[in-house]
Amino acid sequence: MTRTIVESKTKTAIIGFDQPFCVIGERINPTGRKILAAELEQGDFSRVEADAIAQVAAGATVLDINSGAVFSNKMAEDPRYADNNFVEPPLMMEMVKRVQAVVDVPLCIDSSVPGALENGLAAAEGRPLLNSVTGEEERLELVLPLVKKYNVPVVAISNDDTGISEDPDVRFAVAKKIVERAADYGIPAHDIVVDPLVMPIGAMGTAGLQVFTLVRRLREELGVNTTCGASNISFGLPNRHGINNAFLPMAMTAGMTSAIMNPVALPIGPTKIAEKRAEVAAAGIILPEDMDDETFVQIFGLGSTLPRAGKEMEAIRAANFLTNNDPSGNEWIRFNRAPVKEGEGRARTGRRRRA
Repeated sequence: MTRTIVESKTKTAIIGFDQPFCVIGERINPTGRKILAAELEQGDFSRVEADAIAQVAAGATVLDINSGAVFSNKMAEDPRYADNNFVEPPLMMEMVKRVQAVVDVPLCIDSSVPGALENGLAAAEGRPLLNSVTGEEERLELVLPLVKKYNVPVVAISNDDTGISEDPDVRFAVAKKIVERAADYGIPAHDIVVDPLVMPIGAMGTAGLQVFTLVRRLREELGVNTTCGASNISFGLPNRHGINNAFLPMAMTAGMTSAIMNPVALPIGPTKIAEKRAEVAAAGIILPEDMDDETFVQIFGLGSTLPRAGKEMEAIRAANFLTNNDPSGNEWIRFNRAPVKEGEGRARTGRRRRA
């Protein structure tokens, strides 16, 4: 049975067909997050630390750390900041150190810059996952020696010098090529986690069927574990959570063993709470004056004022239970147990003795 082992200083995460689905938290990534990128440019890592804590609390067992920040202000002052090879290596090392200081879970070192990959590997405690290698010749020659040197598993993305093919047979051939080239370096198949590339279902109606078939082939013919950017499937569509919630259990049943995804449902902000309170008041509904925001948003189905596990995590945990990768449903029960509010304590059980 194929098992990919990733480790932190004291914890181990196992990616495997007979294991609970591995959730790789994706939020520590400045790409497309202007506020995070601006904070990193100022040397502020507080959001990185908060995102690490929130993702682990929501159920992520591995955290992806991507250092692809663009420092626009510094670029104007110093042209070296226009080069990712200059920006990313020191940034990656610092991000890894900051995350390890607040959580103890295995890491996934994510960059297109070889120097950043090596700095991340050097700073990471344990045995991280490396993200990523492709079938491009230059990338194979740069990344596979790092994988061998540090004895770590690697994400293999199924595209090569010709780009991303819409043909699943071509994507399978690229994955096979990477597995074979890795073997030339003495890297075993169980240390290759293939990303077969999930296409948006809104652009390609067969995208779901393609990836399910491809994942089965990768499992049965190459014996490798698999991952994906889970939200790609719903890109550009309304109610993306609904699509994701259906996709993930179906992919798991096909043999997918991990996903790079956001495990956190983001909190409801004060603007939406104020709008809803005004709407409630306009409807003539009288609420207790001392009702706090958390109680309010829960009563009216808005979510929570705190980060919490997202609906995708609910679907994954249910699928773990249904596939017997959560024996006796212990994790499902724990996940659905209502949290104890501060000062309340647990209710006592059993009959009260008579005096």
